[in-house]
Amino acid sequence: MRKNLSFGILTAGFLTASSLLAENVKIVLKNGAELRGEVLKDREDAVVLDLGHNVLTIPRTEISIYEKASATAAKTAAVMGEDIYYVEPAREAMTVEKNVQRVAESVVQIQTASGLGSGFIINKLGYVITNQHVIAGEREITVVVYRKKPDGLEKQQFTKVKIIAMNGFLDLAILQIDDAGVDKLPFVPIGDSDLLTQGQDVFAIGSPLGLERSVSKGIVSIRARESSGRWYIQSTTQINPGNSGGPLFNARGEVVGVNNMKAAGVGVEGLGFSIPANVLKLFLKNREAFAFDPRNPNSGFRYLPPPSPSQEKTKPDSVTTGG
Repeated sequence: MRKNLSFGILTAGFLTASSLLAENVKIVLKNGAELRGEVLKDREDAVVLDLGHNVLTIPRTEISIYEKASATAAKTAAVMGEDIYYVEPAREAMTVEKNVQRVAESVVQIQTASGLGSGFIINKLGYVITNQHVIAGEREITVVVYRKKPDGLEKQQFTKVKIIAMNGFLDLAILQIDDAGVDKLPFVPIGDSDLLTQGQDVFAIGSPLGLERSVSKGIVSIRARESSGRWYIQSTTQINPGNSGGPLFNARGEVVGVNNMKAAGVGVEGLGFSIPANVLKLFLKNREAFAFDPRNPNSGFRYLPPPSPSQEKTKPDSVTTGG
């Protein structure tokens, strides 16, 4: 039984009958995200796409590229496509209270020997986003997930966690929970931070000062605030130590930012800063450049500098290679 993100629950009979006629396609949305899956229904106004874990109804107005894909390519993309995050164009806006119910399980706590932070799961492979400074210099990392059960919450700790990629300048990192049951963990969609407007409602979930599952609400003060050559979403959402790496959500329950820092001082209030989701998307799409290698302190790829003119004159026959 799969959940249709626009029309509620689909019947098993519909899925079985439609799957017989389904074909694999690649869809690129206008925001740059790429989706691959089977077409369950091709309508004039929308395409109903089976992603394997969810069924999306994608409006035609949101589609930039729509082309067939081979069965092999589609199967590979379901495991590790060009983009490792997903989007949900038809996602419904809700109150903060209702949004917390649908996204809170995807927000995790990151524990290391030196401290803790927050993060969030972005796909069924168990990929987790956090800040680089949360895990900098650490190799033993624990990800704590809070699952809803009929009789309350269950805390799950995952100690087999790999660092996939990290970048200190952007202050972003990708972790992966290395566990057989990771595909059953919920994950959240990534939104378009360029669509944020001043005064728009946003909210954060994280572990400020270790107070797990804390929710704070605010508004966007400004969509792009420059600081040290980077730009951030400035908001009035309360961001404190421990919130770092956690998600900033919009009213549709989409991640529009990665909480990063706050301005602190006597008389300073309501100055929280988050890395825009579109910066995160670029980091995810180009993660190979930041691939983590414990043998190389300058992870990811390291390129040797070209020889200087003086070196070329003194050693005309030498060859310098990079690796």
